[in-house]
Amino acid sequence: MSDSLKKTSAGMRLRRYFLTGLIVVAPLAITAWLTWTFVLWVDGWVKPYLPKAYNPDSYLPFGVPGYGLLVALVALTIVGFLTASLVGRTVLGFGESLLNRMPLVRVVYRGLKQIFETVLAEQNNSFKRAALIEYPRKGLWSIVFVATETRGEVDARMPQQETISVFLPTTPNPTSGFLLFVPRSDVIFLDMSVEEAAKMVISAGLVAPEYPKKMPAETPGAPAAPALAKDTPPRNDLTGT
Repeated sequence: MSDSLKKTSAGMRLRRYFLTGLIVVAPLAITAWLTWTFVLWVDGWVKPYLPKAYNPDSYLPFGVPGYGLLVALVALTIVGFLTASLVGRTVLGFGESLLNRMPLVRVVYRGLKQIFETVLAEQNNSFKRAALIEYPRKGLWSIVFVATETRGEVDARMPQQETISVFLPTTPNPTSGFLLFVPRSDVIFLDMSVEEAAKMVISAGLVAPEYPKKMPAETPGAPAAPALAKDTPPRNDLTGT
């Protein structure tokens, strides 16, 4: 082997080692940085409002990162506990009645409240399944997140067929997309989870969950491939049964 080939192979190995290290370290470093930034951001909001007697930064020679986040979590839990009582619901209702009288503020408040209730409510079944639909034209397929069965006036105005509401995310930002009302018969439900589907959308298809490969097409004159046991067909409903 010539010296030039040895140098080329050594350079390729170094490049492969560098990329492998980058793949391992970069996600860990970015996750740690985002977590640390979020903790410091919450501390910066909460700590200035704490009395000095309850703020360890006022009498310790060093700062205590995460203390503000811990206080915020405890305070939110207490607020939720108080709101669940009769007195708390009364106070909350009075506060919302005041906000509803403010033309611009009430629109922002109602929108944010509806978003948080939809995303965080434990009894809500939104975005529990991933599916495929033909979009933007026949023959092209897109990943969607199944929301719920179509309801209200939209359901009443639709043709006499069962439809479901789906969210079509965009790449690489799955938080934006389109709300579509699709006939149930046109939806192919997937076995992959919503998280796996989101990773596939964000990575533009580069990251895909493992799944049994399709059988290769048979070559004319070649012996037929042995038959494989049929998998259980995927569940085709919203309830997962």
